[in-house]
Amino acid sequence: MVGTPAAAGRGTALAVLGALVLAAVPPAVAAAPPPAPGPAPSAAQTVGADRPSPEMLRALQRDLRLTADQAAARLINEAEAGARAGRLRNALGERFAGAWVRGTTSARLTVATTDARDVPAIRAQGAAAAVMKTSLAGLRAVKDRLDAAAARVRTTNTPLWYVDVPGNRVVVQAVDRAAGAAFVKAAGVDPGQVAVRVSAQRPRLLADIVGGDPYYINNSARCSVGFSVTRGDQEGFVTAGHCGAKGDSTTGPDNRTAQGTFQDSVFPGKDMAWVGVNSGWTATPYVEGEGGQRVQVEGSVEALEGASVCRSGSTTGWHCGTIEQRDTSVSYAEGTVDGLTRTTVCAEPGDSGGPFLAGSQAQGVTSGGSGDCTSGGTTFFQPVNDILSAYGLTLKTVSAPSSGAPADPGEGGADAWAAGRVYRAGATVTRAGVRYRCLQTHQAQTVWSPEGTPALWQRL
Repeated sequence: MVGTPAAAGRGTALAVLGALVLAAVPPAVAAAPPPAPGPAPSAAQTVGADRPSPEMLRALQRDLRLTADQAAARLINEAEAGARAGRLRNALGERFAGAWVRGTTSARLTVATTDARDVPAIRAQGAAAAVMKTSLAGLRAVKDRLDAAAARVRTTNTPLWYVDVPGNRVVVQAVDRAAGAAFVKAAGVDPGQVAVRVSAQRPRLLADIVGGDPYYINNSARCSVGFSVTRGDQEGFVTAGHCGAKGDSTTGPDNRTAQGTFQDSVFPGKDMAWVGVNSGWTATPYVEGEGGQRVQVEGSVEALEGASVCRSGSTTGWHCGTIEQRDTSVSYAEGTVDGLTRTTVCAEPGDSGGPFLAGSQAQGVTSGGSGDCTSGGTTFFQPVNDILSAYGLTLKTVSAPSSGAPADPGEGGADAWAAGRVYRAGATVTRAGVRYRCLQTHQAQTVWSPEGTPALWQRL
């Protein structure tokens, strides 16, 4: 776990690092206003990439070796790429083989397909096209078999496996080739579908202290506040599951002020938890940046592979890198965790539980990793949308109310769009009698209704 004292850890305000989630979607209250006249907002405007915080830009310049202009351009390009990739994902359907960004300013978006006849359509959307042998769904099916095998066999010598989207393959990281081959055989997977990567590195949980604002568990271990959340009238924050078990008590960093209780926790399998705080603490839509400066949280739109991402932690502070792979399985000494995201951001013991941001969009909470911030390393995070969805939480954002947002007015049925729900890319909803398909995974907000956010929703 990680953490450094922050302005919010003084007993009267919970300067948690970022976001909140919804527990239940309240009934409709009023008709939604019509979309504002004029052009629809761009993807960058929707997710706030056109107005990044100075702390975010400075960290990107330092860690990715960019100029100020390059850092600003990168955030805008990544936001726009996410929307374009979402439209192409929907168009390609089962032929979709993944998407990623590359280049100093993430100016090159590549979208992969299993059918060469899709190349002109991909290029027409301003993306480079790659023709692959296996679809993304096919690669995930192979990884699912490895995940199932991990429940039956020891994975001490195969600590990591994931889908390598640009490589169009599944990779097993092992201490030697024999260990990797044995794991693949135990899963009953064709060896030709898996690449074995030999590495002596073994990810470990980043426990001891906290990332972002620190907090103590049962007056003993310390961990990091992740993002501020709400469930109904209950305020709190999300963090890593390995930080504490359901029912464990938490205290603040200054004078061990009573803070809250773990409402739920899962580890291993997943690495997620949330803490409900008492009335002496107030959840805020901020993350602790460099020098105690706060960075705003505006949503939870999931970034593409290759996109830049920054992390806050009490041991090592504010650091940035890029997203390498999603849906990674990590075999820690304490157990295997599925569905983590792998990054090039460094971290050290004490940074666990802290928040990851892509621009102003919440991405996840720090789980574990290898290496350090002197020589460099790899860090994994538990996606925040998974936590919000699992526990019915609402992310605390600068534009959203502190409690539940209204459902789609006048609509009924399970497919009616509703603020507070987590929508996955490809999901379909109804809003005011019109059907839409989700372009990018995110938690819906009242200010992000489908008719006004073409960066997030495609009208059918």
